[in-house]
Amino acid sequence: MRVDELIEELQNLVADAKTLPLTGGKVLIEADKIYDILDEIQDTLPAEVRQAKNIVADRSQIISEAKKEAEDIIRGAEERKKQMIDQSEIMREAKTEAAELINDSKVKASEIRKAANDYVENVMKRTDEAITAQLTELRKTRQNLRITKKS
Repeated sequence: MRVDELIEELQNLVADAKTLPLTGGKVLIEADKIYDILDEIQDTLPAEVRQAKNIVADRSQIISEAKKEAEDIIRGAEERKKQMIDQSEIMREAKTEAAELINDSKVKASEIRKAANDYVENVMKRTDEAITAQLTELRKTRQNLRITKKS
């Protein structure tokens, strides 16, 4: 058992004990039960203290390993930085080429947008003409119905 569980057991023993009348809340507990729990606490406590010390030692080792890994990462980053500086000419050329591609893409996009607008305008014009023709036909039909209705 862990120390906190043993202490909880001790608390439960006191809480469950019979209260002596006219003593202001004093309770009657078997001494052997209390001594047994205290003995277990004494036996368990050193083990938990050793475990805590091991955890602290592990923590120190983990921090040490993390520092070493961080140094390795920094070293690698510095090497990568040097490589990138060496490749700066390639980068400049790539940026120039990228700028040209972007400009070409903008021109093509503008042309496509203009063609799409022209197409939509043409479709809308034809639709407008078709609707106007149907509306004219509808009005003629209604007029004929009115004339027929009056006759």
